[in-house]
Amino acid sequence: MLKTTVVVIGGGATGVGILRDLSMRGVDALLVERDDLGYWTSSRFHGLLHSGGRYAVKDKEAAKECIEENTILRKIGKQCVEATESIFVRAPEDSEEFEAEWVKSCKECGIYAVPMSMDEAFKLEPNLSRKLLSAYRCPGAAVDGFRLLWQTVASANKYGGKAKTYTEVIGIETVNGEVAGVHVRDRWTGEEYKIACDYVISATGSFAGNVAHLAGIDVNVKPSKGTLIAFNHRICNHVVHRLHPSSDADIFVPHGSITILGTSSIDSAPDDTSSETSEVLDMMNIGKVTFENLYDYRILRVFAGTRPLYSADPNAKGRSASRGFVALDHAHDGIKHFMSVCGGKFTTYRLMAEKVCDIVCEQLGVNTACRTAEENLVDGPSDDLMNRAKAVFPSYGAELAASRLGNEKLERVIKRIESRPETKELVCECENVTLAEIEEIASEPSSHTVSDLRRRTRLGMGTCQGTFCAYRSVGAVDKDDMPWAKDTVFLFKEFLETRWKGIRPVLWGNMLRDIELTRAIYDAALNLSGVDEIK
Repeated sequence: MLKTTVVVIGGGATGVGILRDLSMRGVDALLVERDDLGYWTSSRFHGLLHSGGRYAVKDKEAAKECIEENTILRKIGKQCVEATESIFVRAPEDSEEFEAEWVKSCKECGIYAVPMSMDEAFKLEPNLSRKLLSAYRCPGAAVDGFRLLWQTVASANKYGGKAKTYTEVIGIETVNGEVAGVHVRDRWTGEEYKIACDYVISATGSFAGNVAHLAGIDVNVKPSKGTLIAFNHRICNHVVHRLHPSSDADIFVPHGSITILGTSSIDSAPDDTSSETSEVLDMMNIGKVTFENLYDYRILRVFAGTRPLYSADPNAKGRSASRGFVALDHAHDGIKHFMSVCGGKFTTYRLMAEKVCDIVCEQLGVNTACRTAEENLVDGPSDDLMNRAKAVFPSYGAELAASRLGNEKLERVIKRIESRPETKELVCECENVTLAEIEEIASEPSSHTVSDLRRRTRLGMGTCQGTFCAYRSVGAVDKDDMPWAKDTVFLFKEFLETRWKGIRPVLWGNMLRDIELTRAIYDAALNLSGVDEIK
């Protein structure tokens, strides 16, 4: 049996933010996540670090929180953020009255909205539709969700915080109406055990209702599924918003060499991450109002996640439900020291954690103030370390590896390449991922599949979507005799099927030809006849 003061359930942005905050205040905390970090909502979004402009008219409090947290995260998580600025554009079908109200609201919320002529807008973004009528420059940025989550946990680790992935909570134990611990199951070994604790915080997003039910409590979370489209082009260099009330397919977010269009809003089950061709076509038809040549760009893949919307109104659904967050102290439901955190946005994850930890620490008698806005998640690499990295990594891979790995892992990877030069070989050419990086991440206790390596390194997330790096990565972990890599057929199937899931709804044009190459390699040449989705 393990013992800690606080168990945090959920390895998304809110959960890791709470773990970091508690750890920095000196509270012994352990996070458990039933899958990998960022497996659910916190990686299944458009990667937008909101400026608040989207909420300025409808929810000024949320808008003010976004612009404040946007500024903080650019500072403390700069290795995870691409500061692009945003451009809000109004199309002919968008309301001129709403534009005037939006400009006024942005000023009231402290969000700069600088008007520009359309000629200026077209110089900044040449691919914009020439039918657009007005444009404004605003704050805005793109954020790498996977990277920010792991860096937040790395920061928590420095203060004693711990995280266990693939650990599912199967029961919440109470004694005399007060939390005494949680019962968990290791999803790989099947081992079940108890973690004794004084406090439980459920930060499980769309699954908050499921977790609360383990304690016999109802929590009114209504998941809303959003589908997103990743294009294999940098269509824009700024985040581009439609200047109208929040709706479907009205945000384009550039990430490195790709662009993500999001999103839809469909009531769903918590674990519904499916996407249909009809959803993609609906989004494309809306998106082409902003970029009229949208169909000329190649789609890389589609993906979906659910928003954990909370509302006291049981009839509130989709975009009518609040994007704000709520901390539910279940002492009001008869169980002390059990809290559910619902709703919220990725941009405000740090602030949400601060507010939750203020409440929890007061109940635990801890008076230490929050410092998460003051300290960087990770330290930047030294000039000496970067010079060593540039000497061993191919092309611009040194910068990419530094941002993915952090200093300690980068140091180990450099030493690995220096001692075994063959490990500088690229396993994933699309994303510049070396064999040394694969070996480093594969050796960590949190790694169990090639998809786990993908979430840490971006393996298989580029143009070929795993066509070539799948057999290279499986071969690498098999050769290194990783304890979790004995069943290579399973590794192939798991990785290829996750890639196929995002390709299936967009099987037309070049994508259809590309998938035939994938079939030829894995179905014909390697005889992986059990990969059902590829057949």
